[in-house]
Amino acid sequence: MKRIAILDDYKNASRTSAAWESLARTEVTVFNEHIAGEDALAEALAPFQIIVIMRERSPFPKTLLDRLPELELLITAGMRNLSVDMEAARQNGVTVCGTQMMRNAPFELTWALIMAIIRQIPAENASMHAGGWHESIGIGLKGKTLGILGLGRLGSEIAGIGNAFGMRVIAWSQNLTPERAAEAGVTHVEKDELFTQSDVLSIHLLLSDRTRGMVGARELSLMKRSAYLVNTARGPIVDERALIDVLQNRQIAGAALDVFDVEPLPTDHPLRALDNTVLTGHVGYTIEELYPLVYGQAVEDIAQWLDGNPVRVLNAVDKD
Repeated sequence: MKRIAILDDYKNASRTSAAWESLARTEVTVFNEHIAGEDALAEALAPFQIIVIMRERSPFPKTLLDRLPELELLITAGMRNLSVDMEAARQNGVTVCGTQMMRNAPFELTWALIMAIIRQIPAENASMHAGGWHESIGIGLKGKTLGILGLGRLGSEIAGIGNAFGMRVIAWSQNLTPERAAEAGVTHVEKDELFTQSDVLSIHLLLSDRTRGMVGARELSLMKRSAYLVNTARGPIVDERALIDVLQNRQIAGAALDVFDVEPLPTDHPLRALDNTVLTGHVGYTIEELYPLVYGQAVEDIAQWLDGNPVRVLNAVDKD
């Protein structure tokens, strides 16, 4: 019998979202609480041959994979997961399969966060529930400058809504050309100009060695005191300590964040104490419609693998 572990199912959604009972010769264990640290993960997952993970909530580097000799199949939500060492998995005889994701969810959350922070919706909501009225003054978007750090597919979608609001949209990334920016209805600027000119700066980069810490103290110091930073990409792209400093000192107006250096965010983290932040717990892709898709395809991946015909394989030799 193959033992299946489902990790980081915070909402306990996996059981009711897919037909796990259709998988003969398997036993399913769901971990609703995050398991922090490689030692704890290695101990908890030692008995399992199949592991299902939700995006990058629990990384699988070589050091962890080497400590899981029973592991044969690893399934990740999404068709890309940079927190899994694909080569190490292949060397260890572990097949890595993916699932589709819903492309609209992160895009929608980004704009929800932008609107929440600039119109002070959390403060207004808290005031109304406490018996108050007209607590704050927001800002409008028309005529303001939206800066996009990373004009890929998601960044281009964000730009489209910015244009619809009547904003001036600018963008920079290391490989972005003026021609590519113009195709998306965006003005290409240099990196420093992106930070000095943006009223709202939204980050849409993949986390990699070259983007880790890309938004540091120097970049943040270039921003207007009236500007807002929005990050729905990955926490470590921004120097978190530097961001806390500029928020505490009111050097920028505020930040709306869905991603953090350490997730789940510790309960005593200083970001939680700031009144000029809007925070969500990496919920960019977690909408109700997602779970049947991801967990349903995870069941398909397992069934096909058990039959000797794996699908949606991410670490096949020809993937290199």
